[in-house]
Amino acid sequence: MAVTCAMCGKSNPDDARFCSSCGTRLEAPPDAPTEVLTPIRVTEVPPYVGQAELVVTSGHRSGTRFELAGDRVTVGRHPDSDVFLDDITVSRRHVVLEFGQAGHILCDVGSLNGTYINGIRTDGEVRLHSGDELQIGKFKMLYLVASVGL
Repeated sequence: MAVTCAMCGKSNPDDARFCSSCGTRLEAPPDAPTEVLTPIRVTEVPPYVGQAELVVTSGHRSGTRFELAGDRVTVGRHPDSDVFLDDITVSRRHVVLEFGQAGHILCDVGSLNGTYINGIRTDGEVRLHSGDELQIGKFKMLYLVASVGL
């Protein structure tokens, strides 16, 4: 979208502050009105009843989904990892997700940069809940569990 100079009529890029022809200060177009969104409150998450996945929310693989199938899922930079994250900030063998009756348990297996769940560095084993944000290296991912009845 171009901004037209009120003084000389020259069309300028939308991010320009001054006219490239006459130097007049350009008026920015009015911002579109914003809509206030009502926050959704997440209550108790139902127990694990179905498929789980990791969804990359930042990094060059944003939007990528990894299904967590099987009793043990490895995550790391090693090409044999079930969830392969090819970046130097990820250890070759970074974390293991083990499936049990309560869902997935995450265990950092000695990574150099650590593993964060909801912004807190984890030590040892941690039970994951649907909606948890994991950070492995520079990758941020959401742990999501499909539930029946939604």
